[in-house]
Amino acid sequence: MKSYILTIACKDATGIVAAVTGSLAHCNAFIQESSQFGDSATGQFFMRTVFTYEKTQKTLEEALRPVITQFKMHYTLVPKTQKTRTLICASKHTHCLNHLLYRHANDTLPIEITGIVSNHTEAKSMAKWYGIDFHHLPVTPETKPKQEASLLQLIESSKTDLVVLARYMQILSSELSQKLQGKAINIHHSFLPGFKGANPYKQAYDRGVKLIGATAHYVTEDLDEGPIIEQEIMRVDHSDSPQDLQATGRDIESVVLRKAVQYHAEHRVILNENKTVVFK
Repeated sequence: MKSYILTIACKDATGIVAAVTGSLAHCNAFIQESSQFGDSATGQFFMRTVFTYEKTQKTLEEALRPVITQFKMHYTLVPKTQKTRTLICASKHTHCLNHLLYRHANDTLPIEITGIVSNHTEAKSMAKWYGIDFHHLPVTPETKPKQEASLLQLIESSKTDLVVLARYMQILSSELSQKLQGKAINIHHSFLPGFKGANPYKQAYDRGVKLIGATAHYVTEDLDEGPIIEQEIMRVDHSDSPQDLQATGRDIESVVLRKAVQYHAEHRVILNENKTVVFK
């Protein structure tokens, strides 16, 4: 018996859950886990179901075709053991990268890393330690178009499914952001849209914040405005220096990004216009 994950999104209507579960029962699939959500604001319905099935995936898709057609569903159907092929981009700060690599090495993150890309060389030794291909693609205003073309070629040649910007301090062009829509995750060092740009923890310190946090979101053309996947906060106070805030913030960033990547790789995230539905 093989386990599969089915996700669906469609216009909300009566009978969707019964139709899906009924179709699975009819072909002798055994449901292990199922979650659903109907959004009254957007009129959309979302569902994630994990089940076992003894025949081929092609046979399974044929069995589900009538209900998929009836409700005009957007769906994904993948083996549960299939790992998401992931390319990680980083710059000088490597804490988020290190956390992802550690989780991957311990087989607690369901991804297959296709490579590490950086516009600097700080992560090269880390990539070597973990036995992962390192690609140095330096960026200047003059070389940015060429660098993005090389990055896109690398994504395509490695059959990468997901790009993770693990504190990659380069803004992707509108063209590349469009091509990676729903397939690129970024970590931002605050609750959006606060404290954008350089030295975010110094900005937070100067404002005397009592909470700091991080936000993981999908990349879009609008800088740091993509659909949010995961957020976290931690309380701080007047005694914390900018360096204290930075150290705490790095811990939060690492955890939040890892969670977002894990949710995406486990097919728990479904886009809902400019938001996400996350089945945890």
